[in-house]
Amino acid sequence: MKNLINGKVVLITGGTGSLGKKLVQIIVQEYKPEKLIVFSRDELKQFEMAQKWSEKKYPFIRYFLGDVRDKERLMRAFGGVDCVIHAAALKQVPAAEYNPCECIKTNILGAMNVIDAAIANKVKKVVALSTDKACNPVNLYGATKLCSDKLFSAARVYSGFHDTKFCVVRYGNVLGSRGSVIPFFKEWKKTGVLPVTDSRMTRFWITLDQAAHFVLFTLSHMEGGETFVPKIPSMRITDLAKAIGPDCKHEIIGIRPGEKIHEVLIGEDDSRNTLEFNRFYIINPCKSYQGEMSAFVDQGKNCLENFEYTSENNTVWMSVKDLAEIVGRISNDYSIEKSRWLKEGAPV
Repeated sequence: MKNLINGKVVLITGGTGSLGKKLVQIIVQEYKPEKLIVFSRDELKQFEMAQKWSEKKYPFIRYFLGDVRDKERLMRAFGGVDCVIHAAALKQVPAAEYNPCECIKTNILGAMNVIDAAIANKVKKVVALSTDKACNPVNLYGATKLCSDKLFSAARVYSGFHDTKFCVVRYGNVLGSRGSVIPFFKEWKKTGVLPVTDSRMTRFWITLDQAAHFVLFTLSHMEGGETFVPKIPSMRITDLAKAIGPDCKHEIIGIRPGEKIHEVLIGEDDSRNTLEFNRFYIINPCKSYQGEMSAFVDQGKNCLENFEYTSENNTVWMSVKDLAEIVGRISNDYSIEKSRWLKEGAPV
């Protein structure tokens, strides 16, 4: 991992988002890159980040204004870059339902631009972030991310004689990320009533720290075309409501446009191409454009053909007590957890 980042040029699209900031923090504190480029379209967020991680204090940091929709800007930004973490996306489900064209432009056309710019600039590795909503999608956001996943999985062949490698990281809801349900529940807690969409609803959960470390783990182990899926716990939305507002009443308001009752990280149709490890799964790319797999792939176990990894059938669950403890730790102080299951370094 250190050889991959130390002395190298790393660029993060969507670098001012929740995960982008966490990745910047980890790289700043644990690695020594030649250059770390924060690429995003929001000048205010870049200004705010620069108050903590200034170019004066951290001379390897660069803040680069741009939009993944702008291919010409990406071409300029990717010059001399070794690794790209593609975290830029429009991800709010209801907003995507009512603004489909905008979501398509960023999540699909933006993905195509990132692929083209990476190949043209001979970037060595690209990790694209996905979501559980990309598996068997029922909403526009999930459909655009599924398209993005397919683009990145196939990009190895599209790159032709170039040596750029691409992979996808797919995980569930990120605890405490901007726009998540936790700050929403905390605000509504003051009223004594928490609005719950459906009492049956379950979700996968991962912390920002775990997500960021897993992305860096895949960056060092990818060979091209894989989709990495971490093993993460499920929770019931009612349990999260109890953890945040134990004395609050629950008001059932119905699911929002484009929502599911349960989420899926690996669908039944992907099971035949999926390998299981102790802490994660790998969905291998289609045989027609499958490159050399990572050195540890032969250590994996083939999943049964009818296997599904859903938030409903998960074997690991978070209790109300677990959730209350994690919610209590979530803050904006950029503290780094020690994610044992990802920090140990062993792939299995």
